[in-house]
Amino acid sequence: MSNSRIAAVDVGNDSLKGIFGTLEHELNIPNVIARDIEDRPVIGIEELDSKDPLEGIHIRVHSPALKENNVIYRVGQLAAKSDNSTELDPGSSKSEEDQTLIMLFAALALDAVNEDNGKTFTKNNNVIDTSYILGTGLPLREVKEGKDAGYRSKLLGSVHQVEFLVTPKYQGIKVNLKFEEVKVYPEGFAAFINLVMDNDLNITNKDLIDKPILIQDIGGLSTDIAVIKNRNVDDDKAQGFNLGVSEALEQIREEIRSKHGVELDSRRDVVDIITKKTNRNHIMVRGSRTSVHDITDRILVDLAKKQYRLLRNVWQKNSQTEICYFVGGGSAVLKDYIKTLNNNLDGYNIDFFEDEKESIWMMANAYYKLISDHLKRTAPKEKKSEDKDKKAVKA
Repeated sequence: MSNSRIAAVDVGNDSLKGIFGTLEHELNIPNVIARDIEDRPVIGIEELDSKDPLEGIHIRVHSPALKENNVIYRVGQLAAKSDNSTELDPGSSKSEEDQTLIMLFAALALDAVNEDNGKTFTKNNNVIDTSYILGTGLPLREVKEGKDAGYRSKLLGSVHQVEFLVTPKYQGIKVNLKFEEVKVYPEGFAAFINLVMDNDLNITNKDLIDKPILIQDIGGLSTDIAVIKNRNVDDDKAQGFNLGVSEALEQIREEIRSKHGVELDSRRDVVDIITKKTNRNHIMVRGSRTSVHDITDRILVDLAKKQYRLLRNVWQKNSQTEICYFVGGGSAVLKDYIKTLNNNLDGYNIDFFEDEKESIWMMANAYYKLISDHLKRTAPKEKKSEDKDKKAVKA
């Protein structure tokens, strides 16, 4: 019987971030997939196993949770190079898309085949049987609509299989994924937990914990504004909006293609251009460094104004708010624009995370803390129950 392993997974619009076990393994995979054939052509096939598996994720996925079952996909960096790659569309629900599940299953399978897990899971004839305790999340809007229950039920009670095809080091290995437990958290509340609690589940920000605050989580497809009061999300006042950065990134990508003839592989390439440390908002055109400031500034200023309007409207309805924290990948893209708007207008008390890694990994870290806290709180009850049973047997 396999032991269960903790997995904290944030399937973000830009990329999946996963933390596994006792913080010993991390994965960051671009959220891009592309349908493919079984025998994908590879130059230098004999050298395949010397390459990084994350650069060549090629899998067949079988799961009753999928609308399209038993399909072969390229995932992540390999998919981004494909002409038929897909990213999540604005207006779609994360909980209802096959792509969310494919990314989740791929990440768990990559964790399972990691050689360090030999003692955790059983392996027979290139088949690994796993059991995971999963902590993950959905946008606040989807949780308020009750879609978390449906998402959870898709995962529980079934076996989901990932077969590695032409993937470096893992060709021919099949991973059977089972879930002992699945906890689905609202993304806004998860961000709050990450703000006030460390990895050992100790309260680290006592000044913040009892303050009325807002957390504006700007994602690719949506924006959640969590209203935190008395250490909980106020479900009635928290709001989700169908406004993310994906549409703006696609617009920038299309205008760069149209004006400069440069084809960018994915939205992530656009994000890299906007956020890189040197030569920001520049691309290479026929070998020459070329500014795209005119394109990025115009589109992102417009989006920043819309995001600021959301903040203003929610703050007006929660006038005793003390601070709003901006989190999520979209916040990293819009940070400078929102700060400039805030400085030029009335100016709310807002804050961003200057540490890029902390901002990107915030949700995954939060899910890890939440699932760890859940296991810590439920373990003593189980032990008490066992002790009670032993006493009953003795009696």
